[in-house]
Amino acid sequence: MDQHNAPASLSVREQRKIVTRLFGFAVKYHTSFLWASLAVVVQSVISVLLPHFLQYYMDTYLVRSTLTEKLIWGCALLYFLGVILRAGAQFLTTFAFNMGSEYMLEDLRRTLFAKLHRLGMSYFDRTAAGSIVSRVNNDTMSISDFMQVFLSAIIGIVSIVVALGAMFWTDWVVAVAVLLFLPVLIWAIWLYSKYSSSAYRYMRHKLSEINTKISETIQGIAIVQNFRQQGRIQAEFEKTNQQYLRSRQSMIRINSLLLAPIVSLLYTLALVAAMGLLGLHAHQGLLQAGMIYAFTTYVSQFFNPIINLMDTLSFFQDGVVAGSRAFKILDSQEYGPQQKVTKLQEITRGAVEFRHVSFAYPGGPEVLHDVSFKLEPGQTLGIVGPTGSGKSTMINIMLRFYEYGQGQILIDGIDLRNLDLVEIRQKIGLVLQSASLFYGDVNFNIRLYNNEISDSQINAAAQLVHADEFIEQLPKQYQTVLTAQGNLSAGQKQLIAFARTVVFNPRILVLDEATANIDTQTEDLIQTGLRELQAGRTTIAIAHRLSTIKDADQILVLQAGRVIERGTHESLLAQKGSYYELYRLQEQNQS
Repeated sequence: MDQHNAPASLSVREQRKIVTRLFGFAVKYHTSFLWASLAVVVQSVISVLLPHFLQYYMDTYLVRSTLTEKLIWGCALLYFLGVILRAGAQFLTTFAFNMGSEYMLEDLRRTLFAKLHRLGMSYFDRTAAGSIVSRVNNDTMSISDFMQVFLSAIIGIVSIVVALGAMFWTDWVVAVAVLLFLPVLIWAIWLYSKYSSSAYRYMRHKLSEINTKISETIQGIAIVQNFRQQGRIQAEFEKTNQQYLRSRQSMIRINSLLLAPIVSLLYTLALVAAMGLLGLHAHQGLLQAGMIYAFTTYVSQFFNPIINLMDTLSFFQDGVVAGSRAFKILDSQEYGPQQKVTKLQEITRGAVEFRHVSFAYPGGPEVLHDVSFKLEPGQTLGIVGPTGSGKSTMINIMLRFYEYGQGQILIDGIDLRNLDLVEIRQKIGLVLQSASLFYGDVNFNIRLYNNEISDSQINAAAQLVHADEFIEQLPKQYQTVLTAQGNLSAGQKQLIAFARTVVFNPRILVLDEATANIDTQTEDLIQTGLRELQAGRTTIAIAHRLSTIKDADQILVLQAGRVIERGTHESLLAQKGSYYELYRLQEQNQS
């Protein structure tokens, strides 16, 4: 294992804190765990009583020549009933504990998923999607195995206490001799915990990298194949996969040495010690055969739960590491901008104003510098500029994806920070350059969980942006199931995105190069629909094709985050500055 990249071991204090937090999720379902614990006690008591019953049977009845067949069958029936009761207790233990664990994990996974929706865009900017998926999905499954450790621990503790009590009751001298092996067991558990923690953290880290590479490769498979990068991608994946393999091999070595083998060795030594001491008693004529059978069974019941517990310790370390990764999501404070709502106010007119707004992404340089403009209700603002000039950033801070630093943004004269976030998202409709679809039919992808939107409203929105023309050609029209990657062309997906925005009837319409992926003929159709849609609405359009914003009431030209020109299409052409050069180049390319 690459020790230079291996995460540090979790301290005992950190592990205890993680386990306590996981118990916080489990305590909600304490009834299931309580029933499981009670069943464990019944199971353990019966496991001790059965050998004692056989001891009594052997030493009291088998030594008699007058043993009757009725007595034999009676004892056999009692023993059988005891075994059935123990089996029933085992079933209740496993069923109740596993049901409680599943409820707990469902709660944890739901909590993680909900937290992701509350985090700000900065968190997703710096965290790979594959890593997030690994934490929500794979790590919670590891916690499922982790809970089995506590089932083994409960069974082990109760069985050990009961078996130890039975041994002292049978022969306290031999019981003390067996108990002397316990400190060695505790030392082995401590040693395993020390060395396995960092190994499991490294292993989880590499598994997360594998998930990230798989996710990125699948999402960008067209780019990978187009640029013939299969070999390089495969080599990178193989390197990470080999590192993950070596981490797994390291864990196998640790588990092979410090888990069941060492406990089995101690069990054998303890059994030899017990048999030796009992043999001395027998030599003195103080021991019966039934007692030897019962005591060796108690020794087995003392060590077997420890062996089972040691076998699950690997799950414990895996679960603790998985829990620490999951709690990093829950502990993240990278929330979106916080609103300061003193009273509920509505966006009714759609007036937009930027006053000396500046912005920098977390830990980065300033990307917007002293941006100001004013847009009256119903007006259209066009924003143009080269890549990286800050066009999309203006939209991101206006929609409160990021917190801006200096300046003020006003909507209908109200500071953007004083508006309820729900009101902002409901009244500002956004269409991005790349449309995102969700698994579901066309109606669902336009409605997006808002069941107050009727099918007739969906049809009207689709007709307005001319999406109805291709939707009606689909196999089941509006009931056709769509997927995120397939079914539709990029232009058709964008038309769905337009219909999705239109159906919510926003007061302010924001288009972030929304027609860049649409052919010219389809764009002309959309522009016709947009003229109807823009009537009475404020529109902000980031444009690559300058022809789409010729009719804008105001156009801003950005460069390096600064507004270097502003005016109407005609006035900017007359200035013969940056806008003029951009327009001239586009005209030349089209001719």
